[in-house]
Amino acid sequence: MADREDKNVENVTGKFYVDSQCIDCDLCRETAPNNFTRADDEGYSFVFKQPENAEELAQSREAMEGCPVEAIGEDGDA
Repeated sequence: MADREDKNVENVTGKFYVDSQCIDCDLCRETAPNNFTRADDEGYSFVFKQPENAEELAQSREAMEGCPVEAIGEDGDA
């Protein structure tokens, strides 16, 4: 389960975030490309834009549920 106290600093403020457990597998970036991107120098993903519509919300939840290390959380700061 993702830890909002351990989220990557690049995450934008909001409900979804990626924490330091990310293994850079690319699943979230493929599943929700409008919301997740990669910190190239650090080698992990982060949320660069919070979901703004039903499709992005569904894709972000799918990415969270599919994350192999449970590094994506949905309980961040609103």
